[in-house]
Amino acid sequence: MKKALIILNPCAGVKKANKFMTDIITLFCESGYTCTVQTTTRELNGYEIVRQLGDGHDLITCIGGDGTYNEVVSGVIDAGLKCQIGYIPAGSTNDFGASLGLSKIIMTAAKDIISGRAQKFDVGSFNGRNFTYVASCGAFTDTSYSTPTNLKNSLGHLAYVLQGLSTVLDIKPVHLALTANGEKYEDDYLFVGICNSTSLGGLVKIDEKYVDMNDGLFEVLLVKSPKNIAEWATILHNLNIQKYENSEMLTLFSASEIEIVADESIDWSLDGERQIGSEKISIKNIRDAIELIVPNKK
Repeated sequence: MKKALIILNPCAGVKKANKFMTDIITLFCESGYTCTVQTTTRELNGYEIVRQLGDGHDLITCIGGDGTYNEVVSGVIDAGLKCQIGYIPAGSTNDFGASLGLSKIIMTAAKDIISGRAQKFDVGSFNGRNFTYVASCGAFTDTSYSTPTNLKNSLGHLAYVLQGLSTVLDIKPVHLALTANGEKYEDDYLFVGICNSTSLGGLVKIDEKYVDMNDGLFEVLLVKSPKNIAEWATILHNLNIQKYENSEMLTLFSASEIEIVADESIDWSLDGERQIGSEKISIKNIRDAIELIVPNKK
């Protein structure tokens, strides 16, 4: 009989997944799994659970937000496990789940894990710390980890938008020097995103035609710091229509490795979780790092 480890973050989102746990366990058991269920109680607990209990399981399923998913994936990679991963998005924004087309309906997402297919996905390394879909700095990137949990849970995605808008007047550019593909990019930037997703914090979107989550490459989006109202307007317009080519304020390119020199006081966000800044940063794409179950295409 197959074995499944189910890890629930009981505080994720508006806690909507909690009331479906009996149904989820029943579904997995009826599908031939012997289930072990654990709930997270603190930050990084998902990682610890995987490292302690993950060995020997055919499937490890995460129920929570992108931060919990990051912990589970990091645990699987660091433990060298070859199991498949299931993800039931139950957080406030669920960027990564949205990029994959995972259902926001809890039981539909659970059924998709049982009936879905395993697909390999890339994962990123930020100075050795894993991230599943985005490393970013600059405007709004602290929103996900600075917004109070009770506000996230009560207002969901709107909380991120409101928190982001509240910091507009305090936006300060970040000065970075990035090297990738033999090219150097150095400027004052409003936003820097190194991603494997079509959605960044629910605030910045990248057209699906630019994103392949298993090509060994990241999409790197650089948004220059505007010097006047006209440049602000250009940035907002181009981001809204997702126009990156021939733009003086936006740069989008793909790369498997990025080297960055920055002020160590600049903090980053990895999958919505705070990452303390560093003067020298090495970001690498780990191709085929995990096997995630996705819905079968109709």
